[in-house]
Amino acid sequence: MEVWVLLAVGAAFMQNVRSALQKTLTGRVSVLGAAYARFVFAAPWAILLVAGISIVGGLALPGVTRAFVGWTAIGGLCQILATLLLLHLFTLRNFAAGNTFAKTETVQAVLIGLVLLGDRVSAAGMAGIMVSLVGVMLLSTQKGVPGGMFNRAAGIGIAAGALFALSGVAYRAAGMALAGGGPFLQRAAFALACVTVFQTLVMTVYMRRRAPGEIMRILRQWRVAAPVGIVGMLGSFGWFAGFALASAAHVKAVGQIELLFSYITAVVVFRERPTTRETAAIVLVVTGILLIVLYG
Repeated sequence: MEVWVLLAVGAAFMQNVRSALQKTLTGRVSVLGAAYARFVFAAPWAILLVAGISIVGGLALPGVTRAFVGWTAIGGLCQILATLLLLHLFTLRNFAAGNTFAKTETVQAVLIGLVLLGDRVSAAGMAGIMVSLVGVMLLSTQKGVPGGMFNRAAGIGIAAGALFALSGVAYRAAGMALAGGGPFLQRAAFALACVTVFQTLVMTVYMRRRAPGEIMRILRQWRVAAPVGIVGMLGSFGWFAGFALASAAHVKAVGQIELLFSYITAVVVFRERPTTRETAAIVLVVTGILLIVLYG
């Protein structure tokens, strides 16, 4: 099995854990505060990660270019907005279903990656992505949801997916824009540290204007919030490292294994009871992932 596949699976697992922790955190702070915790508590660990890799390997830091700065800013802002939408989505639908809606990012990443970077997807890979999309559509048209597939939750989920897709492509472009050599793990860690620090600064400025008291509320909840940042950093490192080896569409497609993890989390941790339709949809998504890994 290729390294990028293992990185994507590991990143998906960590992302699912982070989302579960954030869902718990939203019971103590606002949605905005839960999103802020994901960045502010991740930044120090991201810096330590790149420092550790560089020191242990005796490596010089990569060179920063204008393209890197631009792609980092685009990716960082898109991820912030996507995270806020995803957390809001969790208040409208159950945990497993909410995560699935955002997985339209894989299909959207195909087009974005092709247009911006010239990344191409094989016929088998595209077939796997489309099978996964069928699962998403099956979930979004389940009974009892006003407006069918065009309900509010579906629209928010698709918008979040578009922003996540653009951020993934931007992060891949940022890593490619770094000057100098160095192993892909160091380059991924360096890009992650820069992005996370940028996101923390942006969120801090925004929250000081919109919800100044929420910053202290998050800091007082550090025992619950700190794990969100640590796990989120590990998941993001997996994505960044994967993007260094394969297109964002392929990495994110394999990363949809998170739906299986979220399904288990919904049943075991949150005591939710996904419907038969939701279960079938998740099976289709996992089948699409297998097609990509085995034949794509």
